[in-house]
Amino acid sequence: MSLLNDYMALLAEKGPDILDGLLLTLELLLGSSVIGFMLSVPLAVARTSTHRGVSRFASAYSAIFRGTPLLVQIFIFYYGLSQFEWVRNSPAWLVLNDSFYCGVTVLALNLTAYMAEDIRAGILAVPAGEKEAATAYGLTTFERYRYIILPRALSIATPVLGNEMIAQLKATALVSTITVLDLTGVARRLSAVSYTTDALIIAGAIYAMITLIISLAVRLAEHHNNRYLRR
Repeated sequence: MSLLNDYMALLAEKGPDILDGLLLTLELLLGSSVIGFMLSVPLAVARTSTHRGVSRFASAYSAIFRGTPLLVQIFIFYYGLSQFEWVRNSPAWLVLNDSFYCGVTVLALNLTAYMAEDIRAGILAVPAGEKEAATAYGLTTFERYRYIILPRALSIATPVLGNEMIAQLKATALVSTITVLDLTGVARRLSAVSYTTDALIIAGAIYAMITLIISLAVRLAEHHNNRYLRR
């Protein structure tokens, strides 16, 4: 009971700071997820392209961002690129010079590579008969992807994309290493001051609750997407 009282006392005293960190974490998650999804769809289509140059570029992008640690990517973008004068003089510096926006950018670029592979697998899993029917109906390539292939691929990939969202939530904690006071950043600072892990335990509980919410949302989306199978 005394331990619970300690947690409640910490929340009462540092609740506003923890809430600010939580909001920043959600902004990192939502911002990077939206950008990552928007970029992953065309990248997934490029991965399945019959044009060798396009597919190789998409494959190289995925290999680089999936093959290197996210923490290394964050350090390269935030600390490494600043040594180049042409980067500091470019419009990109407005993003890279700000730790929050740089964090969102790197998280989004990294997530793009993973989501693209998931959507690519979904595209390949679309039954050939459905693709042939769309072609026979006279749809153009763009229309086939827009109305038939991508909706089915996204439906198939929904569970995996949900797992990517959960992994992305955990990945946002790495942005605290470049001075962003997200939930993990605030918890680390409070733990350093109090010499206890109470703030980190509270942060872990909050991450677990958000993960549960995402899992439930993915199940609902999957249930909705597969409703025709229950008829």
